[in-house]
Amino acid sequence: MLWLSEVLLQHHELASFDDLVRVVRNGGGKGEMFFRMDVKPPFSDTPENWEELLEASFTSRG
Repeated sequence: MLWLSEVLLQHHELASFDDLVRVVRNGGGKGEMFFRMDVKPPFSDTPENWEELLEASFTSRG
């Protein structure tokens, strides 16, 4: 299972919400099948609908 908090802890190179979307789309680099959003992304460009955008990027990967 991919946890958003773990993605943020393991990927210190992330500088924006778009960077985060790319990592989530990749399943966190581990090919995870499930995704949980347990924290809000700390980026200044995080949109209000961040949960929908991250879920869509995770489920549309491939």
